[in-house]
Amino acid sequence: MARRLSRAIDSADSREINEATRDFIEEVTFATAAEILAMLREILAEDWMALPPWARNLAYRLACLQRPDDPRLLREAAADLLCFGPDWDAFAEELKERAAELEQ
Repeated sequence: MARRLSRAIDSADSREINEATRDFIEEVTFATAAEILAMLREILAEDWMALPPWARNLAYRLACLQRPDDPRLLREAAADLLCFGPDWDAFAEELKERAAELEQ
């Protein structure tokens, strides 16, 4: 679904973008944290800008909600948020602080 969303955005076909967005949201909503992270790591390794920030934010948010005590994941999500700031910098700092607290 992530690749389909990326292709749809590149095509600029609004109907295709809407369908791909809906399918991406549905898929990521019911995915496990492991599935979400595998998708993110795979698609971002191929093309770091393949997914729009909203899709990345949603995916990381859902993974973090499933694994709130995983400092590595919290830091990874924070690092991704910082790439698209400053709007999300405060959230990224909160994630980094929570990760540090978990490791104490």
